[in-house]
Amino acid sequence: MAGIGVHSYVWSAGSSKDELEKALVNSHELGFDLIEFSYLDPAAVDVQWLAGRLKALKLDVAISMGLPPAGDISSDDPAIVKNGVEILHKAIALTRDLGGTKLAGILSSAHGKQETALTRKAWDTSVSAFKKAAETAKFAGVTMNLEVVNRFESNMLNTAAQGLAYIADVGAPNVFLHLDTFHMNIEEADVGLAIRHAADKIGYVHIGESHRGYLGTGNIDFAAIFDALVAIGWQDYVTFESFSSAIVDRDLSLKTGIWRDLWTDNVALARHARAFITLGLETARLKAELTRKAHLPA
Repeated sequence: MAGIGVHSYVWSAGSSKDELEKALVNSHELGFDLIEFSYLDPAAVDVQWLAGRLKALKLDVAISMGLPPAGDISSDDPAIVKNGVEILHKAIALTRDLGGTKLAGILSSAHGKQETALTRKAWDTSVSAFKKAAETAKFAGVTMNLEVVNRFESNMLNTAAQGLAYIADVGAPNVFLHLDTFHMNIEEADVGLAIRHAADKIGYVHIGESHRGYLGTGNIDFAAIFDALVAIGWQDYVTFESFSSAIVDRDLSLKTGIWRDLWTDNVALARHARAFITLGLETARLKAELTRKAHLPA
């Protein structure tokens, strides 16, 4: 049975001990199995304390991030590529030190709208650099999960098929796709078919609504998504992600275009999301069972 996670930005964009503790306790009390943190600066966070609190509350952890322009591993500038690899290495170490096994997000290029089309040289440069990070991650017991995002946040991996091609070029056994329903709703021809096609190369899943608010109040066909996850036998984490301009930090708000407050009560939002995902997956399982039963006469 798939575990259910929640992004820490549902609770706070801060990284003080009090803010982290509140995020941890809220996630635990609402029954989530995992909490995802956007990259935390180890110099500003007591990593040992945080790892201990995660263990005490029996919460798994994932780390997500987007490479900055100064760390774009697809860059023509070798110094920028080198810096990007170092950033990935630090993120891998943080994931390991917190007791996690998943590093996710926009790891193959800089996060943000690009003004030029992707070139083959940029692709090859990224693949070559990423191989180094993947090797480090393998020895750390960490998987690298490449987030497939919309065209306004990257010019490299916009569809699951592109992500699969990148994984094939990297050729490392610990590299997978990080699929996000918000982005897939924009870019994929058919989200359910994309999930089925990617199947065993999926390593992490984000569930988010078309407007980033309450699940089920936008235009995403979640029934088809849950059906696809059940069809491929998904047993790993499904993590709820939602942003509000009242919570998200300024840099990410600008990059992801968070201009509206679609919710104010984050406890109600998270409680609803967990129930929505749980019911959606259970309904999909029941449908799958019905399609397999012949119901022959006794």
